[in-house]
Amino acid sequence: MSPEEKKYGVLSYFAQKGLATQTERLAVDSGNFKLHIGIPKESTLQENRVALVPSSVASLVGHGHKILVEQGAGEKSNFSDRDFSEAGAQIIYSKEDVFKSEVVLKVAPPTIEEARLLQPDNLLISPLQIPIITHDYIKTLLNKRVVALAMEYLMDGDGSFPVVRIMSEMAGISAVLAAAELLSKSSGGTGVLLGGISGVPPAKVIILGAGVVGEFATRTALGLGANVCIFDNNIYKLMRIQQRVGQQLFTSSLNPVYLEREILNADVVIGAIHSETGRSPMVVSEDMVQKMRDGSVIIDVSIDQGGCIETSKVTTHENPTFVKHGVIHYCIPNIASRVARTASIAVSNILTPILLNAGSTQSIERLLYSNRGLMHGVYTYKGRVTNEYLSRHFNFKYTDLSLLLASNY
Repeated sequence: MSPEEKKYGVLSYFAQKGLATQTERLAVDSGNFKLHIGIPKESTLQENRVALVPSSVASLVGHGHKILVEQGAGEKSNFSDRDFSEAGAQIIYSKEDVFKSEVVLKVAPPTIEEARLLQPDNLLISPLQIPIITHDYIKTLLNKRVVALAMEYLMDGDGSFPVVRIMSEMAGISAVLAAAELLSKSSGGTGVLLGGISGVPPAKVIILGAGVVGEFATRTALGLGANVCIFDNNIYKLMRIQQRVGQQLFTSSLNPVYLEREILNADVVIGAIHSETGRSPMVVSEDMVQKMRDGSVIIDVSIDQGGCIETSKVTTHENPTFVKHGVIHYCIPNIASRVARTASIAVSNILTPILLNAGSTQSIERLLYSNRGLMHGVYTYKGRVTNEYLSRHFNFKYTDLSLLLASNY
C-alpha cells in the first residue's frame, strides 16, 4: 500500500481520484437514428402502385424504423391493410398525419393539395414527371422548405439509374404488348398481327433508343416475331443491344433521312429515349407523323420526360390513347402501373436499402452528402431549386446542392 493510501485510507483515496479532472471523451454515433416513414394512398386515379410493400416494411421495422401507411394504400397492388399491419406498419386513417412523417414516399408526384400537407425539412421521394409538373407545385415545395428527391434521377455507383432501369424493363415489355393490342381492328388499328405467320410478313416495329426500354421492347417484339429496327446516336448502345439479343438487327444512328424513310412504312413506333437531367430530346417531327399510315401506332414511353415525338401528349390509364393524323398515340407516363404489384415490389426493392442506409448515417443531410447518386436526384432543398433544368424551365434561381450540403459541415 502506498503512503497516500495509508494516510487517507483506500476508499478515501479513490474518492479523491474520482473528483479529479477526467479526460474528455468525444461523442460517438450509436447508429440508432430512426426514421418515421409515411406511405400515403395515391390520390391520382391512374396510379395503382405503392412505394413500399409489406416485405420491405418488415425489414425496416426490424431495424427500428416507424412506418405509417394510409388506409387502403396498397389495395390496387393487391396488398391489404392487414398485410401491412402484420409486417409491423401502423395503419393511419388521416392523410394529414401520414404527411407529417420525416420521410414521405410516393410513386406519383404529390398533388398541390398534398404538397401543402408536407412539413418543413421533410424528405419527399417521388417521381418528378416533368410534363405534369407546374410552377405552383415547385413554388409550394420551396415555401415548405421540403427536400424533394426525384426517383427517376437516383443514380447508382456505375452511373445507371436503378428506378428508371427496373421501370424501363417493365415499360419495354408493356409497350410492345400494348402495341400488339392497339394494332387490332377492334382498337382502331390496321388489323395487323404483330408477329408474322406462314406466308404473311410480320409487322414492322421502330424503336427509338437502345437503352433499357429499347432492349426489352426489342426482346419482346422479336419474341412475338416482329421485324425490328433500332435507332440511337450512341453506337456503343447499338452494338451492346445486338450482343445482348444475340442476333444481327437493323440499327442506325438518329439520322433524319433514314429515320423518316423507315417510319413511313412502320406499323409501330416506340419512343424510348431517356434524358439524364431534363427533357427528352424531340426526334420525330409532326411532319413525319403525318406521313405514317392510318391506323399505325405510336407508344411514347419517354412521355414522363416530355416525350420524344412532337405529337405526343400525356394520356391516362382510363383514356390511354388519342388519334392524331390518323395515328394512334399511347402516351401514359406511368406505363408500369399496368402491372402494379410487380412494379411496387420492384420500386420497394430499390428504396429499402436507401432507407436502411439513412438510418446508419444519422441524418438525411449526411446521407445525401455521402452519396452522390442521391444528390443527383434532389431538385429542391430547403427553399432552393437544385435542378438546373427546372430552374431554367420555371425561372427559379439555381443553387448547387453540393455547396448547400458542404456549408453544413
